[in-house]
Amino acid sequence: MTYQETIDFLFAQRPSFERQGASGYKPGLEVTQRLAQAFGNPQDQLRVIHIAGTNGKGSVAHMLAAVLQAQGYKVGLYTSPHFVDFTERIRINGAMIPRQYVIDFVEKYQTLHSADTPTFFEFTTVMAMRYFADNNVDYAVLETGLGGRLDSTNIVTPMLSIITNIGLEHTNLLGNTIEEIAGEKAGIIKRGVPVVIGEAPQAGVREVFAKRAAKMKAPITFASEQPYVQGWHKRGRLMLFHNRPYGTLYCDLIGDYQVKNVATALTAIEVLKSEGVAIDMASVKHGLRNVQAFTGFRGRWTVLGRRPLILCDSAHNPDAMRQVMSQLKQLRYRTLRMVLGFMADKDVERILSILPADAQYYFTQAQTPRSLSVTSLTKRAHMHRLYGSPYGNVSEALAAAKRDALATDVIYVGGSMYLLAELFSAIDKQ
Repeated sequence: MTYQETIDFLFAQRPSFERQGASGYKPGLEVTQRLAQAFGNPQDQLRVIHIAGTNGKGSVAHMLAAVLQAQGYKVGLYTSPHFVDFTERIRINGAMIPRQYVIDFVEKYQTLHSADTPTFFEFTTVMAMRYFADNNVDYAVLETGLGGRLDSTNIVTPMLSIITNIGLEHTNLLGNTIEEIAGEKAGIIKRGVPVVIGEAPQAGVREVFAKRAAKMKAPITFASEQPYVQGWHKRGRLMLFHNRPYGTLYCDLIGDYQVKNVATALTAIEVLKSEGVAIDMASVKHGLRNVQAFTGFRGRWTVLGRRPLILCDSAHNPDAMRQVMSQLKQLRYRTLRMVLGFMADKDVERILSILPADAQYYFTQAQTPRSLSVTSLTKRAHMHRLYGSPYGNVSEALAAAKRDALATDVIYVGGSMYLLAELFSAIDKQ
């Protein structure tokens, strides 16, 4: 098989959630467990840090991977979705999985003659674990795909579980209330395994986590109650944090929302140290300052241009978009120009209600069946008194925004990770 044939095979096995939405969601661990068993149960050979959450889990995963790499460990990192190439999902010390390994894994699966038909995400999860085990990583940092309890990654018994926060997202799949969604995320808490909670401001959510941790006899730490971030401000392209015990820390992931993610990561680091993982102060400082270089992270408050300032961000739910709008309001500009596209299964109405009426909009869509059509988005936006024009793809929309902009304007591109994936792909080909 060629590499492209292999990727097509992976996506074609079952309707994929990433491409089809809810119709492609298949909760449950049985198929993943059988597939893992066929490949030698690689999850049992790994020391895993397992991360769930509505927002922030990708940032926290990359921060922890960078710090562990700075300490000299060999670190596997499994995240989703990818922006340009499938191999971005599976990395060791920032290097993407070789395409030949992906081909070999699929060809080996085809010799198994299994009665199961795994989903794309089940395939990918087991592939990542097998790759990490084959390469004897010291630690594997795994991000859940959707939810937690029935997510394919939940076949692991980690050394640390992390839940960044809870928001109302995927309510048709995970539950209609914040407490029900918290219950699904809490499913990654395992017996006797420490868990770090990034945010749990709602009493009901906190109670869900506390009860699950007590039932599993899992030591629980709430990052919001720890002293690791006592002040912060921006300095150029870095975030500067004042805290104990590290003094001053810099992080190259910028964005006000990263304050809570850094607090969660620092809390997790302290728990790992208490579990016997050697992490010194210099590695924490070096890792956080170089997250992008160490891990290949991008897509969160990424700067694409300066005059005009062009920013992109992968915020795709109401909570994340509120954080983005709060940060945009801090910038000085003549006109805010927003290039937007969404997946159809997102809470688009609530997101639109957050956006400013005085911005200029450039509506578009990602080239995937899950996308909300640009025609529908334009009509729905107009109902919220958000006015602009439709464009067939993100490159056309951004080009129009740049033509209209003065040097003192700000252009924001976002609404969907899949939209950013197409943007980055176009940029990489230039």
